[in-house]
Amino acid sequence: MIELPHLLTERLDLRVPTAADIAPMHAIVSHEETGRFLGRAISASAHFERTARNAGSWLLYGYGGFMVRLRGQEELIGNCGIFHTWRGLGEDFDDNPEAGWILSHAHGGKGLASEAMHAVLEWFEAAHGPRRIVCMIALGNAASLKLAGKLGFVPMREAELPDGDRVVLLSRPPGGSS
Repeated sequence: MIELPHLLTERLDLRVPTAADIAPMHAIVSHEETGRFLGRAISASAHFERTARNAGSWLLYGYGGFMVRLRGQEELIGNCGIFHTWRGLGEDFDDNPEAGWILSHAHGGKGLASEAMHAVLEWFEAAHGPRRIVCMIALGNAASLKLAGKLGFVPMREAELPDGDRVVLLSRPPGGSS
């Protein structure tokens, strides 16, 4: 059995997801403003599959996404973390730890994603050692591209997803700055 982490920052509480997080997180990603850079609208069943893949990442690899709450509050405001997935984007991307972050539109622009990801990267490196980490960001998502740069990610190339959306693939070297 793996020991599941629980991270606390100055303003945030980051917990491993539970089944109770599925519906609130689906509501967050389904909101037009929050979901504008997340690709096509995601059905409840597709969202369940994403959540189950995240749970599998924890079980198989010992890392995955965290559910983000403001410290001392129960309302879910997003998710972030480092998970393992195969997207069919090539050897330079697939089969690597992948970082991702999504916050509710109501909580954007406050530095919360940065605070959360700094904590996650620090935990990941302490728990798993320095590793190369990848991420992908939708073209036009200037805020996430800026945050990725601050976290030490550098662009590798653009790619087209199966649904036709264009993304930038980025990579953070082992022990990259955060």
